[in-house]
Amino acid sequence: MEKVFRCPARHGYAVEVSPFIPNRLACAASQYYGIAGCGSLLVLDQTETGVTVVRSWEWGDGLFDVAWSEANEHLMVAGGGDGSLQLWDTANQDAPLRVAKEHTQEVYSVDWSQTRGENLIVSGSWDQTARVWDPALSQSLTTLRGHEGVIYSTIWSPHIPGCFASASGDGTLRVWDVKSAACRLAIPAHKAEILSCDWCKYDQNIVATGSVDCSVCVWDLRNVRQPVSQLLGHTYAIRRVKVVDCSWDETVKIYTPACLSVGSHDTAP
Repeated sequence: MEKVFRCPARHGYAVEVSPFIPNRLACAASQYYGIAGCGSLLVLDQTETGVTVVRSWEWGDGLFDVAWSEANEHLMVAGGGDGSLQLWDTANQDAPLRVAKEHTQEVYSVDWSQTRGENLIVSGSWDQTARVWDPALSQSLTTLRGHEGVIYSTIWSPHIPGCFASASGDGTLRVWDVKSAACRLAIPAHKAEILSCDWCKYDQNIVATGSVDCSVCVWDLRNVRQPVSQLLGHTYAIRRVKVVDCSWDETVKIYTPACLSVGSHDTAP
């Protein structure tokens, strides 16, 4: 049964499943497509009959992304249009535990590291920088520069500690090493803005990108002269791509927001 949750006057930008509670979702949303107005952070539970709100908070600017902690089931980090990252606690807080504001423009992407023995947050901003943070958001640990356009997506490798990928409006996919604070690989992946990227959770060398050119490209980082696969068929820009599963039926399924998100879709394609 399809379950739909609608949040009036909000447009959903990100939906993430809790790594601890399989039926729990976090949703970052904004008014007026994030151009003006405030934002909402929602914690939702899927039940047998539908979707219910567990907690919700309002923020003074649009919220564009959210990520769960991999170490604490109650913690989330969100990125806002005011250049801030907020650390939220679902257990007992009515306001964020901490707000960090070092980016000078919108924070469009946040991700919490997944590898064992590592507990870091990465953020990507329209100020063309990516920043790495400790889990308390006390201050950024390093700032990485190199993109020549806004950063739309930053995501940790689920395999390699201290390594994340970023996708940008400059049309490049970049792979970064936090320890050396350096870009290890820059791929001219599309001739248009790249809005999203994701690592394959079963192969440390495979990354997918989704672009304004309506295509998804799958890259093998060992040979980036051309994509392993280019998937066509969308008629609008690809806002978000997720490498969701790899099956014994020898298929890899890649889904975009229409298949993943829970939110208000009645006013936007």
